[in-house]
Amino acid sequence: MATVTRDLSCPPSAVLAVLADGWSYATWVVGTSRIRAVDPAWPAPGSTIAHSVGIWPALLDDVSVSRGWDPGLGIDLQARGWPAGEAHVRVGVRPRAGGGCTVTMSEDAVRGPGSLVPRPLRTAVLVPRNTESLRRLAYLAEGRPA
Repeated sequence: MATVTRDLSCPPSAVLAVLADGWSYATWVVGTSRIRAVDPAWPAPGSTIAHSVGIWPALLDDVSVSRGWDPGLGIDLQARGWPAGEAHVRVGVRPRAGGGCTVTMSEDAVRGPGSLVPRPLRTAVLVPRNTESLRRLAYLAEGRPA
């Protein structure tokens, strides 16, 4: 899996609040252009976010599914973006000694054409993308009122 980590100056609860807000998904997930619907049960396991990827007018509609949610640790997702395929994404949050937190995002293709791309090439694409996603997530979480 391609893994990136970022230290944030906010408490873990601020990051977890952003992850629990399905409507914010397009704001921090690079490549997601809009949210069409959020399951009222989000982020409970099995709940979904209906999103679009791409740039208008070439938008593809798909969904991401919560595969696991721990309100103290993070979320596991099945991110779909067909025809490219599906990916497993894990966003973990842990407190840092002295304040703040560390967020780790791991992702890899699990189904579809994307899974046929050699792992070093997938990693070369996913690491910069997810580095930017964590930067955006940091802006949202660190800007939340305490």
